[in-house]
Amino acid sequence: MSDDHFEAVQKNIRLRNLKKKDYKELIRMQQECFPGMEVWSKAQYRSQLERFPEGQFCIEYEGQIAASCSSLIIDFDPYTERRSWAEICDHGYIRNHNPEGDSLYGIEIMVSPRFRGMKLARRLYEARKELAREKNLMRIVIGGRLPGYAKYQDEMTVREYVEKVQTKSLYDPVLTAQLANAFTLKRIIKNYLGEDKASAGYATFLEWTNLDYAPAPEKRYLASRAVRICTVQYGLRTITDFDDFARQVEYFVNVASEKKSDYVLFPELVTSQMLSFLKAGRPEQSARELAKYTPQYLELFSGLAIRYYINIIVGGTFVG
Repeated sequence: MSDDHFEAVQKNIRLRNLKKKDYKELIRMQQECFPGMEVWSKAQYRSQLERFPEGQFCIEYEGQIAASCSSLIIDFDPYTERRSWAEICDHGYIRNHNPEGDSLYGIEIMVSPRFRGMKLARRLYEARKELAREKNLMRIVIGGRLPGYAKYQDEMTVREYVEKVQTKSLYDPVLTAQLANAFTLKRIIKNYLGEDKASAGYATFLEWTNLDYAPAPEKRYLASRAVRICTVQYGLRTITDFDDFARQVEYFVNVASEKKSDYVLFPELVTSQMLSFLKAGRPEQSARELAKYTPQYLELFSGLAIRYYINIIVGGTFVG
């Protein structure tokens, strides 16, 4: 493309916020960009525009919508890399949009195949960055698809694929563009968008930091945070050894983790179950015998907390 032609193209490009009348064009473009995946319903689209109209952008080229992106503001701490796309954006309705939050979360960006190669994605990323500056947000966070991974998944792990994209040994239509737009790769997310067969369900968690962010200390004390806590109704059945105890405990930790809990709370006297396999006689003898398991007990719960990425609150054990 010559410089003159490039300048002529740029003059016909217009960035603006999405409007209700754009729905049909937007759906047509979603079908072009994400074949086989579910498109926005009218209710989802209307909800996005009602709750955060400033965060929904599109680019017009010669009167046609050529690209678009959607976002919401969240208070980022409760949303970890374990969260799926549906959880973070409220299944597309963004009813969890929080104007007092600290992060802009990008839930979708797309460029029509008919208009690729015109640097339209870069314009949308820049629009998001400018919005983050205007709103004094700390960061932009995104869960990026990996639509190039499916054809390599029999040859390499997703980590190997991502590393090759980072070193430019491979090209990914989404991740390559995000890295080029100053986003930092933080980690890989599993089961982010189940219907995304091209990415084998994987996504990357990326972040752009707003260097102009001005912290407001009092905001941290006023913001409410949603925390999910799993409380265990623990059955004190007879067990045969410590391994039996560990298996029962892990069952509850696993369930709490699958339910995306932030904390799992066990009864204070959970270790009393181990008395069922100790044959020490008098109570004080049993307490001394139980104290011998303290190192194993601490190792068990700390290991489970790391393995299942969850905070575990559990009662102490006898120390003898």
